Parts: sequence; C-alpha cells; structure tokens
Amino acid sequence: EHVIVFADINPQAPVHLLLVPRKHIPTTLDLSAADNELIGHVYQVAARMARQEGFADEGFRVVNNCNRAGGQTVWHIHFHLLGGRNFTWPPG
Repeated sequence: EHVIVFADINPQAPVHLLLVPRKHIPTTLDLSAADNELIGHVYQVAARMARQEGFADEGFRVVNNCNRAGGQTVWHIHFHLLGGRNFTWPPG
C-alpha cells in the first residue's frame, strides 16, 4: 500500500480521515509528473473509504492544504476526507 489512512485527532466532520502517502512530499508545490500515479491512487483510496464509511452517495469532500496561508500545518503532503454532514461553500 502506498497510502496510510487514519482518523484526524481534531475532526471537522462526523468522519474525518487523513490519507497520507508513504512517499515524503512536503507540499503540493513539490509534486512532479512522477507523482501522478500516486496522487491518482490517493483519490481512489478516498473513494473506497467514502464507500466503506457509507457516505459516498450522499457526498464528501477531499481537501489538501498547501503552505501556511492555505492551512497546512504538517509538512508532508496529506489529504483530508470529510463526510457524514453537509458542507457549504466557500469553506472557512
């Protein structure tokens, strides 16, 4: 497996999972064409987890924060999978 999945310690939704690639990539800005398959895999894992958790049909959000103003606090690329409630736009 290329992605680790675990619950966020500060959940922002009834289900809030973190999807973390095993490969160290500090930010979205550090992605290269060589990472295309890995990032596609992250989204496939997100879809699988949304189905497994039972909110895929209702809808969900996948978020990636980049740099400080974007809300990034951990310098290893990761994705938030949020589900189980309605989301508004724009986000906070």
